[in-house]
Amino acid sequence: MRAYVIALALLAALPARAAVSAHNDYPTDARADYVFGCMKSNGETHEALERCSCSIDVIASLLPYDAYVAGETVASLMQDSGPAGRAIKATTLAKDKLVTLRRAQAESEVRCF
Repeated sequence: MRAYVIALALLAALPARAAVSAHNDYPTDARADYVFGCMKSNGETHEALERCSCSIDVIASLLPYDAYVAGETVASLMQDSGPAGRAIKATTLAKDKLVTLRRAQAESEVRCF
């Protein structure tokens, strides 16, 4: 239960901005981490590099970095099959953050792949 409370506190602390930031607020290491993971899933070719780079650029154009981190955090927590994972799955806040991330990912798939 304590992990659930901490996870919700972290999620609630992240502001949900509807407007897209006018500047690039994704750190380089976050973009690189995304591209490396994407390339592992899609083949380690130059074409995959281009598509994966495009994908994170699209996501960054649709979501501020804090919303991306919140969505990734929820996705990670939902993989937990214990009490914390079950608890986070039941919250509307968590579901909303994950849906927001999944929509941006879907748009990046359409544009880049």
